[in-house]
Amino acid sequence: MSTFPDNFSDQAGAYSRHRPRYPAAIFMHVAGHAPATDRVWDCATGNGQAALGLVEHFAEVIATDASAAQLENAVPHPGVTYREAPAEESGLDDASVDLVYVAQALHWFDFDRFYAEVRRVLRPGGLVAATLYQQTEITPEVDVILRRFHDDIVGAHWPPQTKWSHAYYKTIPFPFDEPRKLQAPAGLAAEAVWTYADALGYIESWSATQRYKRALDKNPVDEIRTDLEAAWGPPDIQRAVRWPLVARIGRVENRSEENR
Repeated sequence: MSTFPDNFSDQAGAYSRHRPRYPAAIFMHVAGHAPATDRVWDCATGNGQAALGLVEHFAEVIATDASAAQLENAVPHPGVTYREAPAEESGLDDASVDLVYVAQALHWFDFDRFYAEVRRVLRPGGLVAATLYQQTEITPEVDVILRRFHDDIVGAHWPPQTKWSHAYYKTIPFPFDEPRKLQAPAGLAAEAVWTYADALGYIESWSATQRYKRALDKNPVDEIRTDLEAAWGPPDIQRAVRWPLVARIGRVENRSEENR
């Protein structure tokens, strides 16, 4: 049975509208180190942000998610096949993919079961990559308000699994070989251009925001709304937004080597 902690279905539409898109360079990097570019499994695709980047480099993208609501908001593409499936039970054939890619979701998984699934579906020498974006960088004035919201206002409502993402995956279990050549290029970041309404929509999509609402029956965004609007300036001003990207990229040993 799946142990999927569903923290995003209720706000799947907001997630689709306000989450950042990933830099093309990360997809080019992993494709360049994969043993082939025939098929990639985009695990926990959400609404397909990573799938649409991966399809530029792989002949076929199988994009799965345990949330039907997320998949309903996914962007169609002829090279992407969307399927409802938990991370630990992909439904893929043995040794059928060259890369397993996980964007912003590894910390939600049952690690032992997921990593067994990774080893099962990857071809010999295949890669597994997990990416995570860090805190937003907009302006110093806006950033300090969003940090206060993240840490102090909704801080007690983050699910326990987010301890791994808050440490930027430095301590997350990742039992794969990570040679230096696989490390992602420095300076990669997800980017967007936002209005004030976009910034509000983004923090509304956080799992901690939704858990706060359910626990206290009020919207925590109201506690920063005035300060954030003052820091932003006129609501229709568009501001550049940047999220530095973290990546863990490993190679799975050949099965013949694993059995020695």
